[in-house]
Amino acid sequence: MDRPMVPQLASLAAILFTTLVFLVGNGLLGTLIPVRAHLEGFPTLAIGLIGSAYFVGFVAGCFSGPRWLARVGHVRTFSVCAGICAAATLAMSILVSETSWILMRALFGFAAANMYMTLESWLNDRVRNDTRGMVFSAYLGVNFAGLMIGQLLFATARPSTFVLFSLATMFYALCLIPVGLTDLKQPAPAAVPKLRPMKLFRISPVGVAGCIAVGLANNAVWTLAPVYAQSQGLTSGGVALFMVAFTLGGMLVQIPVGRLSDHIDRRWVIVGTCTLAAAAGALIGLFGSHDRTIMLVTIGLFGVFMLPLYALSMAHANDRMPREAFVESSATLLLINSIASVIGPTFAATVMDMYGTQALFFFTAAVHSAMLIFTLVRLKQKGSAPSHGAFAPLPPDSSAAPLELAPARGAVRPQAGR
Repeated sequence: MDRPMVPQLASLAAILFTTLVFLVGNGLLGTLIPVRAHLEGFPTLAIGLIGSAYFVGFVAGCFSGPRWLARVGHVRTFSVCAGICAAATLAMSILVSETSWILMRALFGFAAANMYMTLESWLNDRVRNDTRGMVFSAYLGVNFAGLMIGQLLFATARPSTFVLFSLATMFYALCLIPVGLTDLKQPAPAAVPKLRPMKLFRISPVGVAGCIAVGLANNAVWTLAPVYAQSQGLTSGGVALFMVAFTLGGMLVQIPVGRLSDHIDRRWVIVGTCTLAAAAGALIGLFGSHDRTIMLVTIGLFGVFMLPLYALSMAHANDRMPREAFVESSATLLLINSIASVIGPTFAATVMDMYGTQALFFFTAAVHSAMLIFTLVRLKQKGSAPSHGAFAPLPPDSSAAPLELAPARGAVRPQAGR
């Protein structure tokens, strides 16, 4: 590592460590909630509604976040929202009912959107152009590492007790410490971007459709895959490894797939990933497996094919936008993705109730097949757009800020306000 990068990363250690701790809690809670709900006898539809409720809150947080940051600043916004996350998580261990959990997850999603926005905009404000790529890589690694550590912690206690909820609550409390003690200067208030989904659809139909597909399919899997794994007879440790394999597959492939998309029309890469994701989903749905090793390999490959679509869609949309509109387009795509994520888990849960837990993967195969067909139609209708810069891999859950942070190729991407 170059010497100038060491002090830069050290100066941002508080934000990166806070992100790690926060994501550990999210990784644990994301696996715990569907498994515990299934153990409590919640209908699959109710589990889907709990997953959808998170994104209802997330959408609301996308609108409130910039205004809160402008009014009270980053530290206060983050502290308030971390407190909300901790309280909502602890309440779920006390109020074990479908209605309570739906309300608590909506409240949690609202707070989480503000927390992501706080951390990512702060990180983007403090990064230097000469270390932008290193900082972005560190942030991406912290996101995936936090999720996987949290998923592994799921195996440390029985999901039928309050222990894991309390453990997740501890992480939401602990993530306050680095931010509360940092002497990093807080960013100045930034402008709130306009969100114009129809305008963006006219400019980049494939980018918008890709974000809708991700909201429908990916977030249905994040919500309901633990239920599927549990129904296949996996223990708590097996469910944890199942989710880690899915996450790890997506992490390992993002950069190679993205670099490929830098050299050819990104829509052909989208066609390829959607084809393979649809095939993998159909194969898992048709054959499944009670052998743990086979299950881990297949879900890992499913993550390889499925998880890069969000970043590919974002990159394709930004290829068609002027640089000064990147923040607006990224925020609009995030909103579109979040709205689709409200629908995805509930619709997938309905299908699972009707046809069994394996129907989750038939649902994702149908979504990816529709995206494949739509992209092929657009390839025939419209030529490729010039690429503005290198592909930027994205965390599984974030605000619009990582695309501002990501390094551009050939020119420095301006740090426009929100």
